[in-house]
Amino acid sequence: MSAAMATLLRRSLRPLRAFRGHPRPAADVPLRATSHGAGLLYPEHIPTSLVQKALLAAGSAGMALYDPYRHDMVAVLGETTGYRTLKVLRDQMRRDPEGAQILQERPRISLATLDLGKLRSLPEDSFGREYLRFLDVNRVSPDTRAPTRFVDDEELAYVIQRYREVHDMVHTLLGMPTNILGEIVVKWFEAVQTGLPMCILSALFGPIQLSAQSLQVLVSELIPWAVQNGRRAPCVLNLYYERRWEQPLRALREELGITEPPRRVEGLA
Repeated sequence: MSAAMATLLRRSLRPLRAFRGHPRPAADVPLRATSHGAGLLYPEHIPTSLVQKALLAAGSAGMALYDPYRHDMVAVLGETTGYRTLKVLRDQMRRDPEGAQILQERPRISLATLDLGKLRSLPEDSFGREYLRFLDVNRVSPDTRAPTRFVDDEELAYVIQRYREVHDMVHTLLGMPTNILGEIVVKWFEAVQTGLPMCILSALFGPIQLSAQSLQVLVSELIPWAVQNGRRAPCVLNLYYERRWEQPLRALREELGITEPPRRVEGLA
């Protein structure tokens, strides 16, 4: 399965090898509609035909289902299947004052833009301090988010980039770890919130990897909780997280209508 999908991806990308040598843009540089070379709309953009997108979508879906921790394949799947949904999300952001400001200013989340010293100095119960604790405990970094490549619209490319970069903030809001069960719960929340096909597929097929005990907990307790909170909360893409660091996490959850998870999922898989 893995070898076949890898071959499919290689074939679909064969005409695009000329783009491999492009330097990776700095993670603190906003995506903007400027000239980046022949047909390129933003740094790292790889123009693709509908056929190539279909091949990429099929290959990345298979690889992501085979190995849920292949975040690069999950990223490709999101970009090649989410164009219409990204337009809906972009329009939602345009209609929201905070979301519109995010689209205008194009903030980026990376180690280059985060003031880790400031976050460590915040009170224990603040959103910023809890976000930093999430990064430390789960040994993750905001710099691991893949750059957008296959979205043929620079504004929509920023929308999906923003979605990726606030993913760990959503984990913090929901109180979910990065184990398989925690990721599936977050994907259910994001599927309801965004409608992105990649989120829906991950939410539906991710549980295949779970033990019987974890699957029972997921279906009976965690999915209903995630769906309820996803429906109740405003779009999380409209939250300017960088300006909420000092806000107590409990107060931010109350503002968004997000309740405490029904149980801790650490140790379940």
